[in-house]
Amino acid sequence: MEEYIVSARKYRPMTFDSVVGQAALTTTLRNAVRSGKLAHAYLFCGPRGVGKTTCARIFAKAINCMSPTEEGEACNQCESCQAFNEQRSYNIFELDAASNNSVENIKSLMEQTRIPPQVGKYKVFIIDEVHMLSAQAFNAFLKTLEEPPQHVIFILATTEKHKILPTIISRCQIYDFERMTVQGTIDHLKMVAQKEGYTYEEEALAVIAEKADGGMRDALSIFDQAASFCQGNITYQKVIEDLNVLDSENYFQIIDLAIENKVADIMVLLNQIIAKGFDGGNLINGLASHVRNVMMAKDPQTIPLLEVSQSQRERFQAQAQKCPMQFLYQALKIMNQCDINYRTSSNKRLLVELTLIQVAQITQPADSDVPSAGRSPKRLKSLFKKMLSAQQTKAASQVAAAEKPLQRETKATQHRLESAVPSEKKQTSDSQPSANNTQQSTTGTTDPVAQPRVKLKNLGVTFTSLKQGEEKPSYIKEVETPNTDENKVFTQDQLDFQWMAMCNRMPQKMVAMASRMKNMHPRILDFPQIEVVVDNKLLLDEMSGIKGRIRATLAKELHNGNITLDFRLAEIEEVGKILTRREIFDEVRKENPAIEKLRSLLDLNLV
Repeated sequence: MEEYIVSARKYRPMTFDSVVGQAALTTTLRNAVRSGKLAHAYLFCGPRGVGKTTCARIFAKAINCMSPTEEGEACNQCESCQAFNEQRSYNIFELDAASNNSVENIKSLMEQTRIPPQVGKYKVFIIDEVHMLSAQAFNAFLKTLEEPPQHVIFILATTEKHKILPTIISRCQIYDFERMTVQGTIDHLKMVAQKEGYTYEEEALAVIAEKADGGMRDALSIFDQAASFCQGNITYQKVIEDLNVLDSENYFQIIDLAIENKVADIMVLLNQIIAKGFDGGNLINGLASHVRNVMMAKDPQTIPLLEVSQSQRERFQAQAQKCPMQFLYQALKIMNQCDINYRTSSNKRLLVELTLIQVAQITQPADSDVPSAGRSPKRLKSLFKKMLSAQQTKAASQVAAAEKPLQRETKATQHRLESAVPSEKKQTSDSQPSANNTQQSTTGTTDPVAQPRVKLKNLGVTFTSLKQGEEKPSYIKEVETPNTDENKVFTQDQLDFQWMAMCNRMPQKMVAMASRMKNMHPRILDFPQIEVVVDNKLLLDEMSGIKGRIRATLAKELHNGNITLDFRLAEIEEVGKILTRREIFDEVRKENPAIEKLRSLLDLNLV
């Protein structure tokens, strides 16, 4: 049985021409070989599987070739090329920095640089995953990297350029490798399938290319897996089954149903997708990518941004014609918010369902009863309109009911007066209503029943309540001193005690004011006159509003109804520094040495 070699190794490029997707870099390297203008250190950066190590080997082989071609390729005929192809070359060294990242490994490599090459012009050292070197190894490598021997060339390869020291980067020529495009990966997979004798569908290769995420090595590995599952006949259905990829047809159906506001059909489709074992978060991410592609397909300028096959591109363009741009933008915004909240949600399926419902309501037509998505304020406005019309109808019925007896009484009174007045006066009186009617029609007076007046009492307010103003809370109302006949003498300590007790009993709404009042110290100026110094204007205004309440409380507790209370704004020099707990403790220790002695004996610390 012939030995099997995976496609990533079997079809690994051996020349610059066979490298896929890096035309600019390979052209630069070939020109350097052809002109002989070689740098002493190169740094190849880029994502995994895009050809960094492969290009390093091809470049090292071309550098040592005895007779390179005019295009800068190795001849594959000289002794150096033969030794490289048979893996016995002593001029090209490969070092895996992931497993050889210590200072000793770098020192051993430095010793090898002193020996000149036996065959060829240069000794080439390829250090793969160079970002794995330790900081000490980087520092030991600096001097040699900056000024190596003339026969030494370093080629460093890494997937994480940001982890390399800037001093290392500044000593190298930097080459940034690009991710593989989906179309480029598809074309390469077609070539491999033809050489292997496989039949394929382009949509199946497109799924493999998208799954590889820009890495050709990953694409070839997935290709081998799919070819083994499909037994040489690579079809779309078998590939998505093997790779457990959600069929893109589901995304097209969801968007079509969302445009038509068919929420129930979307819920049924979602249940079928979850029943197959697909995660709701992956569904939202895939649908967001699908909507993004539809948005890109809407404008001819952005169609090249679609990394899909040609058949898929045509489907995206067809669906883009049916989707308004506002719908696509709102859908992306809603799904992005779902992606942010998905990990922290306790009911992930419900979150996905709500997201799809919101997407399906974007194009729902707006009316007075059923607002569109995001139009809940309109629902509130219509509700208020209904309440107001109901109040007006009720008020109109009350006015009509009250005016019916009055009209009947007026007609009866008018009939009695007409019977008592002489005929001449009656004629005169008969002519007056017509004039009055004419005057009423010219002034534009309308029937009060048609436009009833809403009374204030129906709204819960009256003119009396408006004049009185809003009722004040009980703790702000002025309180009279009940014990004006008491005149007991009190001390400063008693005043301080009652002040603190009053602050502790203040209502919950005044907790902030009470906590700041605890830091104040009322003083007895000229008994029984009490002065309180307030440190800021805002607090002074608040305390002035309850001044009567404070005075009544102190008068009751100190048994002196003749107390006078004055609030004054503190001067600049009177405003003291607010001490922390540590500073208060230090002051107490200074005044009481016994406390400090106790602290030191017990080895206590203030936390």
